[in-house]
Amino acid sequence: MRFSKDHEWVELADDIATIGITAYAAQQLGDVVFVELPAVGKTVTAGEEMAVVESVKAASDVFAPISGIVTHANDALSDNPQTVNDAPEHAGWFVKVQVSDPRQVEVMMDRAAYEAYLATL
Repeated sequence: MRFSKDHEWVELADDIATIGITAYAAQQLGDVVFVELPAVGKTVTAGEEMAVVESVKAASDVFAPISGIVTHANDALSDNPQTVNDAPEHAGWFVKVQVSDPRQVEVMMDRAAYEAYLATL
């Protein structure tokens, strides 16, 4: 699993990346009440808005940590957005993306580097 400074995580299997928000991001948001995900087939671009998460505190954009084409969206989140809080780095995943450049994942932080980054916030 790799992490972005915007608090997204990526888990790569072959050329398919599963993407979600980190436990830190979910905690900062508070209780998630709504998640808007991109449609299957949509092209996402690293650094650009990919999804929207609404919580009792605020609405927040989720940025694509990598570029590619959405192959799956976690539709279960529309009925159970609380899954983002309960299991942000597991069942609370947002999308699966066919990666256009796997090197984008390789340059992201590993868990130790991400934990060190969090300590600076």
